[in-house]
Amino acid sequence: MARIAGVDLPRNKRGVISLTYIYGIGPARAREVLAQAGIDESVKVQDWTDDNIKSISVYITNQLTVEGELRSEVQMNIKRLMDIGCYRGLRHRKGLPLRGQRTQTNARTRKGKRKTVANKKKVTK
Repeated sequence: MARIAGVDLPRNKRGVISLTYIYGIGPARAREVLAQAGIDESVKVQDWTDDNIKSISVYITNQLTVEGELRSEVQMNIKRLMDIGCYRGLRHRKGLPLRGQRTQTNARTRKGKRKTVANKKKVTK
C-alpha cells in the first residue's frame, strides 16, 4: 500500500483518483503531480514502483502544502479573521453563513438543528 503525506492511498484506483484522497490535492493538482513525477495518469496505484512513490512523495513534501500543515493554516486564517473582528470573522464566530446566503430559511448546515420557540398562550376571557 502506498503511503504518501500520512495517507494510505487506495491500491485499486487510478493514480489521479487516489491522490485526491490527500487533503489539499484535487483532480487538477493530482494531474500536475503525476506529470512532474513522469507517471501515466491511468496507471493504478498497485502498479506503481517504489521509485514512483518516492518521486511523488518528494514532490508533494517539497512543493505543496497538504494535510495537517494546510488544515492548521486554514484554521489560523479563520482565527485571524475572528481576532480582527471583520464581517467574515463575526459570521464565523456566530456560526452563520459567510458569503451572503439567506438565513431566514435554509442555512441549516451552518446554523445546526432547528431550535423551536413556543408561541405565547392567548388569554381567554
